[in-house]
Amino acid sequence: MAEASFSVIRVGESVWATWEPEPGVYHLDWLQPVLDGAHARGISVVLGTPTYAVPPWLRAMDPELAGEEATGVRHPWGRRQEVDITHPLFRQHAEGVIRAIAAKYASHPAIIGYQVDNEPGPFLLHNQRVFDGFLGWLEGRYEDVETLNREWGLTFWSQRIRSWDELWRPDGNHSPQYQLEWRRYQAELVTEFIAWQARIVREYAGPRQFVTTCISYERPAIDDRQLVQQLDVTAGNPYYMMQDALRIGVEVPRTAKWWSSGVWALFEQGDRMFSSAQAPFLVTETNAQSIGQSHWQHHTPYPGQIALAGLALVARGARMIEYWQWQTPHYGIETYWGGVLPHSGQPGRIYREIAELGRRLRDLGPVLEGFTPDADVALLYSIDTKHSFEFYPPLADAEGGPDGMSYLRIFDRYYRAAFEAGTQSRIVHAAQFRERDTEDFVAEFPTLVVPTLYVADDGMLDALVRYAEAGGHLVVGIRTGYGDQLARARPERAPGRLAAAAGVWYDEYSSLDAPVGIDGATFGGGHAEGWADALVADGADVVAVYSSGIYAGRPAVTSREHGAGRVTYVGMLPDLALATSILRWAVPIASASEWQFDAPVTVTSGSSGDERVWFISNWSSEPATAHPPQRSGGKPIVLEPWDVTVLVEQRDPESGAVYIPEPERVEPS
Repeated sequence: MAEASFSVIRVGESVWATWEPEPGVYHLDWLQPVLDGAHARGISVVLGTPTYAVPPWLRAMDPELAGEEATGVRHPWGRRQEVDITHPLFRQHAEGVIRAIAAKYASHPAIIGYQVDNEPGPFLLHNQRVFDGFLGWLEGRYEDVETLNREWGLTFWSQRIRSWDELWRPDGNHSPQYQLEWRRYQAELVTEFIAWQARIVREYAGPRQFVTTCISYERPAIDDRQLVQQLDVTAGNPYYMMQDALRIGVEVPRTAKWWSSGVWALFEQGDRMFSSAQAPFLVTETNAQSIGQSHWQHHTPYPGQIALAGLALVARGARMIEYWQWQTPHYGIETYWGGVLPHSGQPGRIYREIAELGRRLRDLGPVLEGFTPDADVALLYSIDTKHSFEFYPPLADAEGGPDGMSYLRIFDRYYRAAFEAGTQSRIVHAAQFRERDTEDFVAEFPTLVVPTLYVADDGMLDALVRYAEAGGHLVVGIRTGYGDQLARARPERAPGRLAAAAGVWYDEYSSLDAPVGIDGATFGGGHAEGWADALVADGADVVAVYSSGIYAGRPAVTSREHGAGRVTYVGMLPDLALATSILRWAVPIASASEWQFDAPVTVTSGSSGDERVWFISNWSSEPATAHPPQRSGGKPIVLEPWDVTVLVEQRDPESGAVYIPEPERVEPS
């Protein structure tokens, strides 16, 4: 590890039964030589709490410790995270082991931080205790059942209740209002659980020791913005497909939410992690090589892709890159989850490439101190809308059923369009946007894209209008402004409180079973997919129309000046080419617009003090070239296949920008 320039490891989070082999009997000394050995070699340690993997003796104490995936249906033991995190017996023993570990090792000089739990929120809990807590939570929000009957519209389908104990269980629920509140409650449970652990650890932690948890961003029971408010730094686990899935323009279809495919999606994972706290983050796990089980995803990276992907995450704000895991295990379900070392334990190509990246990051460390990635456009992210659309989606899947991925399908379309347009993005949670001073936000992000915002109260929509009034270009997509804070359809013409500022309205819409043509001089041709609004321009300019389908000849995209800014309404889900054209028009100036580079190259940047740092990456198997701005006088940069170069731009008062390469790399022996 030391020879590979590893500067940090994390330990301890998976082995509760080792820490506490019997109830109240703690074996703690086994970690001492690990910490001492790391410290002697200048390697810091993040110490994990082991609460996500419950020992067999604890499971045997009470069958109700198991979490229920549906009412009365317990998760079978044998994997991990099967427990009801609200159960008092679990909390009692979890607190005991956390305190024992923290008290023993908090003062060790190797410890720089703590990771509490691991990838929390894997499923929604349906235990009786949890449901009883939900009823109490609802009573605190609504005060009485008559208010709940009215706010949820329970007259419909004869669902009015007389007392709280008449509320049905979530298993058979068909009410979008119920489901949205159920998901909010589940997220609060996980946030409270992580905050509870953080409070315990902080009783022992020193002032220079941080507390975090590692987030798997598509876990169903988390709200990452709320979760990280209880922590000192965001940490996440971005996994991605390698080989040709990291070739510009090529990707493989996703079969699960927890990993991504495509260069744009790797960047999106970085921007999602930055979005949680609007701050740099830690990567606590990512690919070393294969990331699947025994039969799939054994896509070892092409030579060069380790550094290419790692530096892409650094370019989007990562302050640490950790790999899961060091040694590929010889047993268990992750036997073929490839680590830095193979099964033989002997350093191979993967080790050498990670070691090379380690040396680069070590040398770049001073340059990247305080680094913040640039952003040309902000994209608004709504956890509430995402959760609502998972239950009650606007789009159909390929078989005509409800597409529970509707939110990601819409949001990803705009994020990828921004990427294809050559712009750098900042993902901003809806609540974060609302907390910001409007004029400051406009100054930082002259363009704000809202791919879809179905769940929003009046104040949120008014804040979007104020953004345009203050000079911003507000670009909104389908379903934005249609629902209120409980996902109820608003009793007004869509897009609700945005209609007047946008100069457009509609009260009719249609699903699209096949793509529909779009014509427009501003954006060129393209197609609408999945959804179409029947727009009526009421003061707005029509910049694109439907050329076929039920709404042929009617507006598809409108734009109108409002205050000092502009509101553009996109009344359908544009295909990638059209979405990219819209984003190029809406964000006319990109950070890298003065650069010229071959098609497989990306150029991203960020600020570090008074310097700007540039990452020039070749996402292809052929050599490629990038040309710095002419004003800098920089020479063309020739990139080898799957290569990345880092440049530091320093300002010369007389001659302008000067580009300095990163410290010269030393090839490993």
